[in-house]
Amino acid sequence: MKNKVVIITGGSSGIGKALATEFGLQGSKLLITGRRKELLQMAEAELKSKGITVSTFSGDVSIEQDNERMVQTAIDLYGRIDVLVNNAGISMRALFEELDLEVFKKVMNVNFFGTVYATKYALPHILESRGSVVGISSVNGRRATPARSAYSASKYAMEGFLESIRTEVMTRGVHVLSVCPGFTSSNIRQTALTANGGTQGESPRNESKMMSAEEAAQHIYRAIVSQKRDLVLTAQGKLAVALNKLFPSWMDNVTYKEMAKEPDSPLRRFLPGWQNFK
Repeated sequence: MKNKVVIITGGSSGIGKALATEFGLQGSKLLITGRRKELLQMAEAELKSKGITVSTFSGDVSIEQDNERMVQTAIDLYGRIDVLVNNAGISMRALFEELDLEVFKKVMNVNFFGTVYATKYALPHILESRGSVVGISSVNGRRATPARSAYSASKYAMEGFLESIRTEVMTRGVHVLSVCPGFTSSNIRQTALTANGGTQGESPRNESKMMSAEEAAQHIYRAIVSQKRDLVLTAQGKLAVALNKLFPSWMDNVTYKEMAKEPDSPLRRFLPGWQNFK
C-alpha cells in the first residue's frame, strides 16, 4: 500500500482513525473525512506526528454533493484514488414501534446512502487504478438484532449493494471487500440514536471486553492487501453468522435474550419475570 491513495470516511475516530494509522504507517497517502472539524483536526495532527501523509475533508456522507466534493478533493490533492473505505456510520437503539421514522431515515442515509454516494463518485477512479472498494458493514448485516431495526436494515442493504457492485466489476480488476465487525470498542454505541433522535451517550455494553479498533484495523488492512471477499471479525461474530445460517429460529431466541441483557434494554419488559433477568 506504499504511495497508494486511500479515502476513509468517518476517519476521525474509532475504526476509521485506526485504519488511517495502519494505512499511513505503511506509506499510504490519506484523505480522512468527518462531520466535526475539531475531531478531524485532532486526528490529522496525531497522524502527522507519526510521519503520515494525510489531509482532511469536512462533510456529511449522507449528502450526495459532499461525496462528489470529497472525491474531487482527493483527485486535486493526489491525482488518483486506489482505495475507498466506506466506514462512516451511526447506530440506534429503540423498539421499532416507538421509533421516530426520521431516525430510521437518518440511519439509512448515513450508513447505506453514504456508501452508495461515495462509491458512485469514487468508482470511476478506482476502475482506472484497479483498486479496492471497502464497506465496513456489521455482523448486524448478517444477523439482525432487536431494537436495532434501522441499523440492521442499513447494513443488510450495504451487504446487498456491495455484492452487486463486486459482481459488476469482478472482470475489470477492482476488488470489493465487505467487513462485518462483531462487537468492537469504538464510539458508535455512545453516539447511537434513541427513539426520538437523541444521543444514547453511554454504551450499554462492556467496551473493555471487545476487540479494539486497532486490532480490527490490522485485520481489515490485511484483508484489503490480500483482496479477500468477506471478513467477519471476533469469535462471537463468526459464531453468530454461522449459527444463524444453520439454526435461524433458535438464533432468534438466543439473540433476544443476549440483547435483553443490556442495561435499560427495551426488550426486558416483554420477558416473563423480567425484573429478575440477568
